[in-house]
Amino acid sequence: METKDLLKLQNGSDVRGIACEGVEGESVNLTPLACNLIAQSFASWLSKKTGKETASLTVGIGRDSRITGEKLAKSVMKGLSACGVKVVDCAMATTPAMFMSIVFPETKFDGSIMITASHLPFNRNGLKFFDKDGGLEHEDITEILQKAADFKEADGNEKSDSSEIQSFDLISLYASHLAKTIREGLKGCKNAEKPLEGLKIVVDAGNGAGGFFATKILDGLGADTKGSQFLEPDGMFPNHIPNPENEKAMEAIQSAVLKNKADLGLIFDTDVDRMSAVLPDGSEVNRDAIIALVAAILAPDYPGSTIITDSVTSDRLTRFLQDELGLKHHCFKRGYKNVINECKRLNAEGKVSPLAMETSGHGALKENYYLDDGAYLAVKIVIALAKAQSQGKSLAGLIEKLEPLVEAKEIRYKIHAEDFASYGDKVLAEFKARAEKEGMIMPKSYEGVRISFNDSDKKGWLLLRKSLHDPVMPLNVEGERSGDCDKILKVAEELLKGFDKLSN
Repeated sequence: METKDLLKLQNGSDVRGIACEGVEGESVNLTPLACNLIAQSFASWLSKKTGKETASLTVGIGRDSRITGEKLAKSVMKGLSACGVKVVDCAMATTPAMFMSIVFPETKFDGSIMITASHLPFNRNGLKFFDKDGGLEHEDITEILQKAADFKEADGNEKSDSSEIQSFDLISLYASHLAKTIREGLKGCKNAEKPLEGLKIVVDAGNGAGGFFATKILDGLGADTKGSQFLEPDGMFPNHIPNPENEKAMEAIQSAVLKNKADLGLIFDTDVDRMSAVLPDGSEVNRDAIIALVAAILAPDYPGSTIITDSVTSDRLTRFLQDELGLKHHCFKRGYKNVINECKRLNAEGKVSPLAMETSGHGALKENYYLDDGAYLAVKIVIALAKAQSQGKSLAGLIEKLEPLVEAKEIRYKIHAEDFASYGDKVLAEFKARAEKEGMIMPKSYEGVRISFNDSDKKGWLLLRKSLHDPVMPLNVEGERSGDCDKILKVAEELLKGFDKLSN
């Protein structure tokens, strides 16, 4: 394969592509050959990073429920084996579990690869890479893809015989680790063996890899999980998109909570690095609310600390974190690697930051290796639920002072320019200059231009930014009262007049 074709597979700090036919107009580009070459290049990269010969490396391979997962995993394992790498097949796993395979003393892999495309359609797939420092960076992926073209496909006559590959039940080890975390968090409760007895918790795995949370964790700890749904892996995702941000997915878990009179609902994305929750009355806890909930759980242990979020969190969240919890809000950039790296940076400088979290449900805790782990977030929430119940309180009480969302809209302006990145920069510069001329309030923004409104006519905020990868400029608007959203949108439209290469 040529370098230019391999580089097209880069998606930030991951590799993603079309792995099978089935969607009109979408041709396969993430082939077994591509995975084979990329795996060999990763082995070379990891050898250089660790200072070990490839024959001394051990790499674990996991996958989610996608229909192309097994096929691509075999190609990856063949490529690694051809380099002399010891390969461990972890079969169905989760993205966070694959990082933990580097941490667990039972495994201690040098690196790992998770085959997943998160919540994308069934025909997509991808590769996520880990070493001891966590997920690889954007520049690491670029280097691996550039050098992948130098390799030739490893065939079955080399050290790629399947008999050389070991198998390991990683998901059971990972589940035991999370169950132990819940037990330790609930030490001193009446029933140490079954600390969740009396709680009804329903799980929606969306036919992804997250069903284990009900069967291998909650059930064993005494919770009643009757009513949990879509736990069986099915890479065609027949019930709904496994994405906590998807409206149909959220309606499904809300319905399950209400129907089964559950104390809590949990919903995961396909590879379980994201999650959201539902309260007993059916209220969804996602976007700003899920960040607020996790921050409220952490606040007693990290007083006065800083919470890192992506740029599209609301002013409501800022007020809750600062005024109600006594925390600091650092509203940074979109992209889960961006918020995680900023969290690492602050802690390295001595500024305590226990949480980096996106509105999408990606949440990484300092206490958990800065790993965006949906199952670990669920563990923290389950512990908080059990503690609240034992004290005659409710989980909802932790965020009862978070102002409710009234109105919110997102408009995605398409950029019709060949150099869309430069055009986007030009739009942002002029947008900001026009707002400054009008004397508008602009809080410090690490991404795009943010404007706050707090007068008798309109209250709320807007954020205009460039998409991370696409020729698009998203405009996020939130109004604090009915009708404020449309008023703020009109302001944005005035500030965007004259840009003929933008359309919505």
